[in-house]
Amino acid sequence: MSFQAYLDAIETRTGRTPRELLADAAGRGFDGPAVKAGDVIAWLKEDYGLGRGHAMALVHVIKHGPTIPGKHVGTTGAHRDESDTLWLDGRGTRPGAAASKGA
Repeated sequence: MSFQAYLDAIETRTGRTPRELLADAAGRGFDGPAVKAGDVIAWLKEDYGLGRGHAMALVHVIKHGPTIPGKHVGTTGAHRDESDTLWLDGRGTRPGAAASKGA
């Protein structure tokens, strides 16, 4: 599953966009590169029932911002992403989202 697919699944499961969850995380003091993954994982499991894989995608964004390593961008593997920049404002607002909904 790609980083973006994890973030999209988080939105589906929680009803919150990644950006909204990032704001909630910051309000709890979970922000910046020094954040402890275990704290974020516990919060997301308790409040939203999310598992470790989904939580770690959000941890990555908290620690490193929306940019991901380019090694899977444009590849054909299961972990491929279309871009090295993640969309945080919701699946329905992502450029090209209307075209990809029918696919």
